[in-house]
Amino acid sequence: MLEARNICLEVDDDGEALLLLNNVNFNIPLGHFMAIVGPSGCGKTTLLKTIAGIKTATDGTFIWEERDLSEDGDFEPHEIGYVPQFSIAYEELTVDESIESAARLRVAADEDELNDIIDEVLAETGMTDIADRQVKLLSGGQKRRLALAMELVSRPRILLCDEVTSGLDPRSEREIVQLLHDLSRKQGRIVISVTHSLAQMELYDSIMVMVRGNLAYHGAPSTMNHYFGVENFEEVYPRLALRKPDQWRVSWLKHREPYYERMEKEREGKYAELGVAPPVSKVSDTPGGRHRGEEENEDAEDEAELPGFGTQFSQLLKRRFNILLRDRTQLMLQVAMIVIFPILVALFSSKGQDQLLVLTDTTGNDIAAEIQAQQAQAEVRARVGSAVSGIIMFEVILLGLMGSNNASREISAERLIMEKEKFAGMRVGAYVMSKVVYLALLVVLQSVWMYAFVQFFWEYRGDGLNHLYFLLLANAAMTSVCLGISANCKTPDQASLLSIYLVGFQLPLSGAVLALPDMVETVTQPFISAYWAWSGSIEGGLSADVLKAVKSIVQTSFSQARSCEVVLWVHVLVGIMLTWIGARRAQWD
Repeated sequence: MLEARNICLEVDDDGEALLLLNNVNFNIPLGHFMAIVGPSGCGKTTLLKTIAGIKTATDGTFIWEERDLSEDGDFEPHEIGYVPQFSIAYEELTVDESIESAARLRVAADEDELNDIIDEVLAETGMTDIADRQVKLLSGGQKRRLALAMELVSRPRILLCDEVTSGLDPRSEREIVQLLHDLSRKQGRIVISVTHSLAQMELYDSIMVMVRGNLAYHGAPSTMNHYFGVENFEEVYPRLALRKPDQWRVSWLKHREPYYERMEKEREGKYAELGVAPPVSKVSDTPGGRHRGEEENEDAEDEAELPGFGTQFSQLLKRRFNILLRDRTQLMLQVAMIVIFPILVALFSSKGQDQLLVLTDTTGNDIAAEIQAQQAQAEVRARVGSAVSGIIMFEVILLGLMGSNNASREISAERLIMEKEKFAGMRVGAYVMSKVVYLALLVVLQSVWMYAFVQFFWEYRGDGLNHLYFLLLANAAMTSVCLGISANCKTPDQASLLSIYLVGFQLPLSGAVLALPDMVETVTQPFISAYWAWSGSIEGGLSADVLKAVKSIVQTSFSQARSCEVVLWVHVLVGIMLTWIGARRAQWD
């Protein structure tokens, strides 16, 4: 049984306390199908999220099978399933791949067992015939079935559904409600569905009516009209406006016992029609609280253990590459940048190829010739220095742009899916590591190709490996920081905008074009990865004569290569740390 005892949820609203749930009390037996209804803003979804543990009650407690969740810990991931309003599947994957991914992230089992689970869930939700269809091609009703299927892989004892019938045509709505009803009859499962619709009420075992955070009624559908003194369900909502919300709550607490008795009798009758006994809650029969029948269920509990870190990591990484290969727009953008950006740099390959002049004594006492030679030398040195500095900075900036594109939407675009998978037992560490490895492979591919392509047309005049190293660091630093931004932003548009600003300020604040005032340089330079990659490539890699030419025309001072390396690695690590912090923090809304 799931029992709520005086559940309250209070939030701060611009300095004022706002009570979203007010002393909500109810009992829900096992094998029960319940609807939560009420006017918009009455607290239906808030109550559902509070049951799930997504929102934390400020007072009161939930009792699940004689376990006080406020003292003994929340639901285990395998005990509860939550189907939110938003899609929890990637559009690029197929139905079968989506369910397989959910199973591999939530269930510790061998290949044969996983295949059996997937086949069983497909059949149970009526999706076997469309298992190979991509999610983006599914209808609204099919997407709701898929969301249910993904939750059923762990065989949850409680299934919470938030508006899973909204926006559906009447036929699809009834099919989903019927499916939820059938699911409640298996394994003693409690199914709770938040809905605006008052159709198909006869399929529910009980109806819970909420009004502005207060429970106004919880009983059988057959007695709801009698309780509110109306002739049909549609008249209930207008009736709620005739009393204050807390008056409805107090009234219900006075009258609920006979309605609960009637609800239980009807429930027993429904199970009798099926020829089975209704599920019974566990009863504690030992001082230690061990439940009767628990010994027999130990194997089932073992099967509910989550997969290991490595299994989750490999599944997440594999899925991410599958999504990339299926997402033609993103794939083409990646290919275009990898191909076009090095070409843009190579367009300037003719510049800076001049050999630096070395003055000799052949001019003798001809002062005019000596002056002319010095002028020619200065012109060549300026041309070479300017071109070398500009080409290196151009490479760095373009790789920074690639890094921003790599990561700015990587987490923010799938934030709600990530939150849902965390709720189901996905380890944050496995998720973050999969992103780091995926992006690291992109960084290596982009940076090595940039270096190799440009090197073919414009040979780096110095230590080429050092230059490649700093190109890798430049891309990695921007990618990591933008990933951190993505993990801490609520929307992909917000993350993209911040990342674009970050890239946009790289060139002007690097000092590569115009030297910055000392005060500005001191404050901004530590945050400008382009400066450190550019400076490291020049100071630590260029040959002595070319380095001298660059320094003759660049006013900004260069840092030692070792310092540049350390700062760029700090950028990478800070980005990963921000990613970890952002991924751990819950951002459902």
